[in-house]
Amino acid sequence: MNEPLVLASDICRSFPNGKNAVLPVLTDIDCRVGTGDRVALVGVSGSGKTTLLHILGGLDEPTSGSISWPALGAREELRPGKVAFVFQTPSLFPALTVVQNVALPLLLMDKQNDATTKAREILAKFELLDLCEKLPEELSGGQAQRVAMARALVTGARLILADEPTGQLDSSTATHLLDLVLNIMDGSDTALVIATHDETVAARLNTRWSIDAGQLRHDVMPTRKSA
Repeated sequence: MNEPLVLASDICRSFPNGKNAVLPVLTDIDCRVGTGDRVALVGVSGSGKTTLLHILGGLDEPTSGSISWPALGAREELRPGKVAFVFQTPSLFPALTVVQNVALPLLLMDKQNDATTKAREILAKFELLDLCEKLPEELSGGQAQRVAMARALVTGARLILADEPTGQLDSSTATHLLDLVLNIMDGSDTALVIATHDETVAARLNTRWSIDAGQLRHDVMPTRKSA
């Protein structure tokens, strides 16, 4: 069995919902993410996908239950080097160029010496090398999302959590992005969890988690479909 990166047991998460009331978002969730896993977290908007991703990556804490990162360390040690997030919108810094945006996590890790070199290397893999000096406002939506994914991968993170990364892209652009990500990560022990409502995206990954009204079901897909 692969090495466990995240172990969650009996996770519940609720939020305040008016005076003396709470809104349950996640209920009794058990899940495990191991090295090399490729997981599609499928569910409609409001089903709890984003909340679960945030808990898996240490951005949020469960109301009850337990979560640990056996191969990664304590929660405060997860970012920016061990866990990386990609969101539905690229979340690039508008004043920084493409290469500066991608190099930023390395700078935060005090890896100034090779930050630009590594940023350019990963941008080349995402077919973006000619856009290094562009600002985010000069990019198309698909280009900006590729930059965001490159920024997530540049540190060599052990776990990538992506929240609807193709949600604002047309079908062909989304397919191209996913092709690049899966090809770059092919053979890597980095785990990838993608929250999506797109069945085309989900079918490309070998494990499927379905979430509905805060409850999780695990389905292992027989094979990953190729492009």
